[in-house]
Amino acid sequence: MTYPTHLLPTTVVGSYPQPDWLVNRETLHHHGVPRTHAHDVWRIEPALLEQAQDDGTILAIREMERAGIDIVTDGEIRRESYSNRFALALEGIDSDHPGEVRSSGGRATPVPRVVSRIRRVAAVERRDAEFLLRNATRATKITLPGPFTLSQQVQNDFYKDEEEMAMDYAIAVNQELRELKATGVDVIQLDEPWVRSSPEKATRYGIKAINRALEGIEGITVVHLCFGYAAVVANKPSGYSFLPQLADTVATQISIEAAQPKLDLGVLRDLSRKTIMLGVLDLGDNIVETKEIVAARIRAGLKFVDAERLVPAPDCGMKYLPRDVAFGKLKAMAEGAAIVRKELAG
Repeated sequence: MTYPTHLLPTTVVGSYPQPDWLVNRETLHHHGVPRTHAHDVWRIEPALLEQAQDDGTILAIREMERAGIDIVTDGEIRRESYSNRFALALEGIDSDHPGEVRSSGGRATPVPRVVSRIRRVAAVERRDAEFLLRNATRATKITLPGPFTLSQQVQNDFYKDEEEMAMDYAIAVNQELRELKATGVDVIQLDEPWVRSSPEKATRYGIKAINRALEGIEGITVVHLCFGYAAVVANKPSGYSFLPQLADTVATQISIEAAQPKLDLGVLRDLSRKTIMLGVLDLGDNIVETKEIVAARIRAGLKFVDAERLVPAPDCGMKYLPRDVAFGKLKAMAEGAAIVRKELAG
């Protein structure tokens, strides 16, 4: 399938709830958002795990399509977190003897250590993209952690200059993106939540790293940033500390959360040249929105973004929802987008 041509095409940020028979959800929540391996989240023995993940991925694709989503992903069903599947596959990383990164609140998170130069030695998500393409009947998207975020989720025990490390991550991400794009996937997305958490560093070299990662990648590219998963972060600010700067990325789309944090959408004026993937589903609430509520959130976005440049999506962190809630929310989003699409057509 090619990218949809109608107004307000719907998509997901990336993840979809993994089935309870595949992961232990209590263990998943215990880990938070793991940076190191979290093999204990899987209920299936290693010899059968890939087959089980394939089955779970097919379920996710089918449920997204049945809900009416126009641009689907693989649900990130094979991932313990959005980033560690790719991050831990790179050369130069020691995940067996982790270090730690402390949050601004003082919380310590185990992270891999960088012990030599960062290099990509083999494809990581190519099979994921190929499997998605074989099983999807709609347009497709694959996601990858961005180079700036990758550089902030490690303990640096090798590089004298953190910017150099981020740029080596960017080269590795670019190599992976080129291989993913060659599969025929329609949309490529980089997840960069840490540009908001570390805006000073992001200003110095974050955009440079993102642009290096996207160098030579044709077609639709997305940079996604957020305030953290609703399952982990309950109280979110109503504004981004790093957003206008993303106008300088080569990405064609910028993805932001807006529903749960009740974002002041006036900030979208700063991204007037970009298509906006707008979060219109609140994932901090297990109550399924009505299609009318979703339609109202889309109309609010249209006050600042032309309909040709608006892509309705959930806020991020859908993997932590019950599956029936996730499906219901996606269905409401597809139906809400249809309402506004009909209004625009007169």
